[in-house]
Amino acid sequence: MQTITRLCFTAAAMAAGLGTARADTVIDWNTRAGELIVESRMGTPPAVRVMAILQTAVHDAVADAARRKPRGAGQDAAIDAAVAAANRAVLTRLLPAQERAVTSAYTASLAAIPDTPARAAGIEAGEKAAKAVLAARADDGAAGPGQPYRPHAAPGAYVPTAAAAAPHWGQRKTWLLSRPDQVRPAAPASLTSATWARDYNEVKALGSKSSTSRTAEQTEVARFWEFSLPSIYFGVARPVAAAPGRKPADNARMYAAVAQSMDDALIAVFDAKYHYHFWRPATAIRNGDADGNDATERDAGWTPLTDAPLHPEYPSAHSILAAAVGTVLKAEIGAGAAPVLSTSSPSAQGATRRWSRIDDFIQEVANARIWEGIHYRFSTEAGLQMGQRIGELAVTRFGDALQQAAAQPQ
Repeated sequence: MQTITRLCFTAAAMAAGLGTARADTVIDWNTRAGELIVESRMGTPPAVRVMAILQTAVHDAVADAARRKPRGAGQDAAIDAAVAAANRAVLTRLLPAQERAVTSAYTASLAAIPDTPARAAGIEAGEKAAKAVLAARADDGAAGPGQPYRPHAAPGAYVPTAAAAAPHWGQRKTWLLSRPDQVRPAAPASLTSATWARDYNEVKALGSKSSTSRTAEQTEVARFWEFSLPSIYFGVARPVAAAPGRKPADNARMYAAVAQSMDDALIAVFDAKYHYHFWRPATAIRNGDADGNDATERDAGWTPLTDAPLHPEYPSAHSILAAAVGTVLKAEIGAGAAPVLSTSSPSAQGATRRWSRIDDFIQEVANARIWEGIHYRFSTEAGLQMGQRIGELAVTRFGDALQQAAAQPQ
């Protein structure tokens, strides 16, 4: 996954937006946090971690503010202040270069909330929640590798010298999983198998930069999903969050479930990637005569549509993210009619895509990675299965939290 194009976004615009009344302060702050993360130009794994810490703090802050029992408008003020305070505390700590923009937005947000004891209680709840979550995740392994990565090479043999991306990420502390390898898939397809030949030839035909088999729409989809920062996935969740009748507490819970499942998805996928060290299509296709399979023909000059990330191929990280998010959204919608999902992508010049079914969104993400020329179909399928299992864990965890909150004496 790439570090992506910078979005145009100013602190003044952010402050002005947060100073305006909005339907849901959780949605509003989530959107702004996503934009600030893009502005920070961080890579996808650390960006997903930031959002997981942030949305967990917001969830805990909203629950605490509600427990303090201000009623009516007082409770609304407490919750709005709690969300703002949690965001300010987490974002200024984890995105220090954005402190001025965050502080400006926070000041504007508080200015729209009456200065009452309820607001003060909300601020206290937000700061308390942020402090607790930041402390709990301070030693989660993101700062450095538990075991230094050693490139695979025979003594004296040349290997590319670019640093591998996030080799330690699969050693991090999890949120939902009991351990990073809990959902590790079976090994990738054997190089002598029919599955290998099938998927090798599919990505060779559809994922090449010069492909004549890939359609114009497939190319558009591939370019769209080059972007991988959290905002593209929270964009998909936003129509669900904005559905009539939902409250900030509902969205704080859903966003925390989405964010934690995404972070665990990347921990799990990097655990598997560096366990199997499987080759990217560009390497395999340029060495197609060396895999022992007569059905795979070499193309020494084959180039993917998109440059491959600097980490092993198997499984697909975008696929695990999409399935984790989609699984949470399915549970959130339940038996009701799903809203039309949509999101926009900077890597597609801000284009918007829409889906009437969650499964269509999930499968599009998986297909895009094949059409980009950076994954095999069996790798996307493994990622989808992993993501579903992690999403189910999030649904269970936050469903239990909802039941516990409902059981609290009023």
